[in-house]
Amino acid sequence: MTGEPVGTRPVVTVTLNPAIDQTITVDALKPGSVHRAKAVRHNAGGKGVNVASCLADWGTPVVATGLLGTGNAAPFEALFAAKGIADAFLRLPGETRVNIKIADLAANDTTDINLPGLSADADAVRRVRETVLGLVEPGVPVLLAGSLPDGVPADAYATLTAELTAAGCRVVLDSSGAPLAAALASTGALPYCIKPNRHELEDWAGRPLPTDADLLDAARELHRRGVAVVVVSLGADGALFVGAGGALHGRLPPVAALSTVGAGDAMVAGLIAGFQQGGGQQGDGLETVARLSVAFAAAKLGRFGPNLPDAATVRALAAQVALSTLA
Repeated sequence: MTGEPVGTRPVVTVTLNPAIDQTITVDALKPGSVHRAKAVRHNAGGKGVNVASCLADWGTPVVATGLLGTGNAAPFEALFAAKGIADAFLRLPGETRVNIKIADLAANDTTDINLPGLSADADAVRRVRETVLGLVEPGVPVLLAGSLPDGVPADAYATLTAELTAAGCRVVLDSSGAPLAAALASTGALPYCIKPNRHELEDWAGRPLPTDADLLDAARELHRRGVAVVVVSLGADGALFVGAGGALHGRLPPVAALSTVGAGDAMVAGLIAGFQQGGGQQGDGLETVARLSVAFAAAKLGRFGPNLPDAATVRALAAQVALSTLA
């Protein structure tokens, strides 16, 4: 697939706790009942892997790194080979975790059951850190994504963010819970961009955020603290975008959803694609980022797994995204 021209410097994605996503589709999920699955699919996943897959579909050069278990690395290696993603993952003894996703056709939603994964020691973290710092170049977006494996301290992303920012990189952080809280509480450099959902932003704020105005206030507070671009994903209602150019609400165009799994990761891929095109800095740059990120998420809804349609389809969706300026 040929996407937008994005230059020659590859984006780097870091996934310390990847997973093989097993998506089981049922007519209607009823707890305590026996179900007959309509379909079962397996995809090499984890947030950073999914983002790398979507960026590769768009035509962006990308290097994926992190930690993989040697026991079941084959699905990841097949994905990287098929999409031309440079594989810089470190291998550890054992197996990468499996995440079970139950897609409920009647409710049009997904229930996730995430199984335990690999454990990592300080040496594994050091090797990943050295790998990442050896891959990056000034100005290149670097994605730190997902949960942390057992054995990795909660401030691992905060530490990496400070080191990568010092190297001139724009760090995109897509995590939650303690790792996100530690990164946002850091006395060092804050991430360039984050993409919490409502629940994750409420966790950070320590209070309910029932209205869009409440969400916008919290996002603006993070921007004032030093996060250049704050994106709050709202599912079918699109997303809020706060940056130097102001605040926008972008809404998804109507799309028939085959699978919602990975739509948030596709949105992150769209954010990074927008940054690669010069968006996110000021003025209409935020509009570029908003249109692409919403379009990536909408385009992915029509595909199983972390995949996008051809670039022309994505660009057409981007042109249809409804944007409104927020006061």
